[in-house]
Amino acid sequence: MSYLVISFSHKNIDIQMREKLAFNSDEDKDRFIKQLLEFENTKEVVLLSTCNRVEIITKSTNIKQSAKNIIEKLAFYSKLDFEFLYDRADIYDNDVAVHHLFSVASALDSLVIGETQIVGQLKDAYRFSQMKHYCEQGISRVMHYAFKCAAQVRTATSLGTGSVSVASTAVAKAKELVGNTSGVKALVIGAGEMSELAVKHLITAGFSVTIVSRDTKKAQLLASIFEVNVDVEPYSNLEFLLETYPVMITATSAPYPIITSENAPSSDITRYWFDIAVPRDIDEDISMFDLEIYSVDDLQEIVNENMTQRSTQAKEAYAIVGRTTSEFFDWLKSLEIEPVIKNIYTKGHNIIDKKMKNAIKKGYVPKEYEDNIRKLCETVLIEYLHEPSRQLKRFSKNMECDIVVGTIQNMFCENKTKSNNIKCEHISKNKIG
Repeated sequence: MSYLVISFSHKNIDIQMREKLAFNSDEDKDRFIKQLLEFENTKEVVLLSTCNRVEIITKSTNIKQSAKNIIEKLAFYSKLDFEFLYDRADIYDNDVAVHHLFSVASALDSLVIGETQIVGQLKDAYRFSQMKHYCEQGISRVMHYAFKCAAQVRTATSLGTGSVSVASTAVAKAKELVGNTSGVKALVIGAGEMSELAVKHLITAGFSVTIVSRDTKKAQLLASIFEVNVDVEPYSNLEFLLETYPVMITATSAPYPIITSENAPSSDITRYWFDIAVPRDIDEDISMFDLEIYSVDDLQEIVNENMTQRSTQAKEAYAIVGRTTSEFFDWLKSLEIEPVIKNIYTKGHNIIDKKMKNAIKKGYVPKEYEDNIRKLCETVLIEYLHEPSRQLKRFSKNMECDIVVGTIQNMFCENKTKSNNIKCEHISKNKIG
């Protein structure tokens, strides 16, 4: 089986199409993954859906057929044309798929290079599939290395510092537009993770922040975690707040626009609205002379500056991704070699046991000499198998590995040994509800 990743992101599809592809609830994800696992060739699935990307990570026995099946299901789910999606999809298999996954986990494929949210989102997606038993040993192994790679990139580079998220980029743009932020009111709609980041960066930038959410208790809880005062207003005041606040950032998980031409008020002040939600919270048809609206894709200018400043660090990070990809496949091959070597030694020890018992039974060897003769036999076995074992380990790093392993297994009549599922120390033990 090969690794297969099908990717839709800001690199190959625009925000209008991405919001149709987005999975906004665990129920949608659960239903979709179950459909994919019904296909004979698709064995394991992790589904990552964020504001900038949809990644479907699988193990497949037939890459071409699995890719076709998955994109057909995506077309049905999103109501988008199959040919449209197939032409735009980035389809990666085996080593290229693993390299892409490691790049995504390390935030090198993100709209904002080095943003810190993506690895957490990937861990959540993996944990979801793990808890639902939608992934097994194959995906667990590659995820273990993906999180290991992301940790190495964060440690070895400074990509995780500074303005490195969509939320922080929106705040940076707002500060640029407003100028002096002292006393300037900023409204945040929503009380989730992206809203928390937005509030954090707005406070750092000097704005006076108010949160509004349909879930007032959740908004109050969010406001309480900050050391400075953060106001909370009832959702019923939304229109008034939209009219009077010069800066607004919205990041809800609503499946449809919450701000439309019907409830978007005009104003006598210049306003800047930032929609960092996918699907978008602000209807694209809204247009007012006193209002500038920015979506995720509109932040590209700041992103490009960010990428220029981080290009040297990104090169180092990509080198880490490349090395970790090679290490991962070397490790996979070693997992095939080690059981073979162990089984050869076990078979040799079993033969020694058998021959010793026969020799003692027939009187060829006195019982009191058994230990010494056994040690001699084992020494001969170890010395005899030392060089073949070393050669087998060397072969594990070559493309010939599968052929050699198969040949040795056939020669010694050994079945392939399954390894136990690995435990990934890079994800927390918290379960998804």
